[in-house]
Amino acid sequence: MKLAPVSLAVLAFALATPAHAQDAEAQQGGIQDIVVTAQKREQSVQDVPIAISAFSQEALQERGVSDVSQLSNIAPNVTLDGGTPFSGSAAVLSAFIRGIGANDFAFNIDPGVGVYLDGVYLARSVGANQELPDVERVEVLKGPQGTLFGRNTIGGAISIVTHTPGDKFRFVGDVTTGSYSLIQARGTVDIPLAQGLSSSVAFSMKKRNGYMHRITYPAGGANNVLPITNYRAAGYYNIGMGREGGDDSWNLRGKLNWDNGGALSATLTGDYSNIDQDQIANTLIKTVPFVFAGTYNCAIAGNPTQTVGGVTGACDSFIAGPPSFAYIGGIGGINGIAENPTLYGVNADANPNNNHLPYDDRFLTGNIDTTYANGNNFSKLRNYGGALTVAYDLSDTVQLKSITAYRELHWKAGMDLDGSPLNFLHTSFEMNQWQFSQEVQLLGSAMDKSVNYVLGAYYFKEAGNLHDYVTFAEGLLQVDGPNNLATKNYAFFGQVDWKLTDQLGITLGGRYTHENKTFEGFQSDRNGLTYKILNFIGVPPCASITPTISEACRIAAGFPNANQPLRYYIAGTQLKSFSNFSPKAGIQYHVNDDTMLYGSWSRGYKTGGWTTRLSNPLPTAPDFGEEKAETFELGVKSMLLDRKLQINAAAFITNYKGIQLNFQQGVSPTIQNAGDARIKGFEIEMVAAPTPQFTVNASIGYLDATYTRVDKGAQVAPATGLFGDYGVVPGATLPKTPKWKFNISPRYEADLASGAKVILLADYTHTTSLKNDTEGYFLLMRPATDMLGASIQYKAPANWSLTIGGTNLTNNRYLVTGQAQFAGGQAYGTYSRPREWYARLGFDF
Repeated sequence: MKLAPVSLAVLAFALATPAHAQDAEAQQGGIQDIVVTAQKREQSVQDVPIAISAFSQEALQERGVSDVSQLSNIAPNVTLDGGTPFSGSAAVLSAFIRGIGANDFAFNIDPGVGVYLDGVYLARSVGANQELPDVERVEVLKGPQGTLFGRNTIGGAISIVTHTPGDKFRFVGDVTTGSYSLIQARGTVDIPLAQGLSSSVAFSMKKRNGYMHRITYPAGGANNVLPITNYRAAGYYNIGMGREGGDDSWNLRGKLNWDNGGALSATLTGDYSNIDQDQIANTLIKTVPFVFAGTYNCAIAGNPTQTVGGVTGACDSFIAGPPSFAYIGGIGGINGIAENPTLYGVNADANPNNNHLPYDDRFLTGNIDTTYANGNNFSKLRNYGGALTVAYDLSDTVQLKSITAYRELHWKAGMDLDGSPLNFLHTSFEMNQWQFSQEVQLLGSAMDKSVNYVLGAYYFKEAGNLHDYVTFAEGLLQVDGPNNLATKNYAFFGQVDWKLTDQLGITLGGRYTHENKTFEGFQSDRNGLTYKILNFIGVPPCASITPTISEACRIAAGFPNANQPLRYYIAGTQLKSFSNFSPKAGIQYHVNDDTMLYGSWSRGYKTGGWTTRLSNPLPTAPDFGEEKAETFELGVKSMLLDRKLQINAAAFITNYKGIQLNFQQGVSPTIQNAGDARIKGFEIEMVAAPTPQFTVNASIGYLDATYTRVDKGAQVAPATGLFGDYGVVPGATLPKTPKWKFNISPRYEADLASGAKVILLADYTHTTSLKNDTEGYFLLMRPATDMLGASIQYKAPANWSLTIGGTNLTNNRYLVTGQAQFAGGQAYGTYSRPREWYARLGFDF
């Protein structure tokens, strides 16, 4: 089995899944251990035969990591971005580990990387980009984690472990200021209540101006554009000028912990987040005269022709679909819905006062941090929940544990994506979701602790809705409608780790999961565009569509529901069921007390669902199936040179089948199973502490992730030119998957005569280019990036510290996310944050 284009001789020196203590500090005793719970019990990261990158709170703070997405630069073969196409919110997490993940926020698609907060699964990508104000550590587990973590961890899992209350009063906090008028305050207070009973309260708040400026279009001519409030949306906030990319959020977490040293211990946790943001910064990259843009431009000019790429033809000759609807006499109301006045020929009549601006490249500002957008500009998220964890020692070797949790999220967002004063592409969403989970674990050991086991059962239920509002081309198409979804899931799992000898051990485990999903779609077009096209081209049943649409016309148009002429989806609740068994097997060989070799085989899966974004009626609800991954891995974990050098490495092959990808079909981004892929790669992570004062963390990741089979309906042929793409064909690379990533972070700690300390730290990451979208459109490609951060910290003897630092010091700007919405007339995207400075005052009492 060929694992990767690197010899096993090299990996023998440093091969093992990344479970390094990247935050390990140099101490007199050498590199410090990190304790993790990746196998549901506390273990040194060096004893866990899983690829793990683990980071403590101190390491995260020193390296400028304040939310989950910022782990991306310091964990190899991990791509985490705050925001997905047209989501509008940096609180939405796009997560990929070893080439597997998901780049969407819709309720119908599950994440490929599971995010867990104190052992509780966060089911939605909305809100998964958690702030990290009071964490004890973060563990990034790589490869399928289906056995112990369950469904939707096919790429891996991110486990956030928050602070446990101490038995003494303590207050730790910091205040930070910085670029864009940043003000941030965080604090955690431990309050002992009684013998064995302790509590903690943690808070954080952050306020920061956006880095993108909305500016007034200088040439005027937008006076006849109707206000955005004429179109339906989830709300109307920050309309007009201002900034994009700003933050105004606060978080609160409380914990109550009972542990008096007896058999019973319990922790009650509650948290609440309120995130009030501008939309994520959005830059118009290019306009294209196709479909809606071409149709609109022809319509306002009253022209029967348009020119594209030097070729002149009828307006409809450049439209892949029905004949031109540019000639429809207006965007008037049907079925009793009053909408916009006619636009046809307004620039060609004798009245200059009703002229409209064309939609074209005049709206490119030439500056990635400015935009002519003036529509909606908000993301408002409330996310809260509670959990009760109870553990009872049945004996000295057996413990029964229960985790009960309930969570809710309520989110509204609105974006102006067209980069112009026109209402050409405006998206708005409202999501409401609740979830309940119950997990029971039996943890124990036998045969003088040579056997360790975990047995468990899991139940999960969630329900909610996502309401889409999308306005195209001054209301020519107006998508409007909620989608209701629900999930019920149960699972049984177990894992046994058996140490056959002092050197040799084996692991066997598996998880059976059954899941039922339901869906009902209500999405529709409030402007009745399909009927207007049929009316224009003379389909007899649709000769008259106002004031109401006849049943004969509805049938001719293919709309599936009687007396619901605008509804795209067939009425009724759709049901899908999934059953899966995800096994795991492994072997470990301890060369000595400081070096472990291991091999593992595991499988994982992610459930299927339905495509919930339609712009044409269908007789059935389009669905997609589950995706599966099978991974073979070899690794080594080692602590060398009297604990002064730690090297962990892993090489792996993953067979990835039924890949769920987001394809742009016309104006609709739709989910489908694209095909299969083979992913090969390796990771090496190192900590070197040659002296107690000097530490170097370094890592390197390599991925060769290509399609081996692509379904005929999902293939996108490579194309050249400005609007070309790398394609979705066998041999093409997967999205969000760079081939190489390298990170190095030296840290020097100097002791002063006064007892104070000065800490110097730098953090450099090089990442090769990657696709930001499925098709790999050239306009949206992320080039190779070089990110540099640095800080200097003064730690006083008297429990306070001052840190001054900077992020993205090279001011390397790249696209984080984006969409080629060519049918809508544009390509747009979000650029990374610019160079920023910060100053932080910390205290510990």
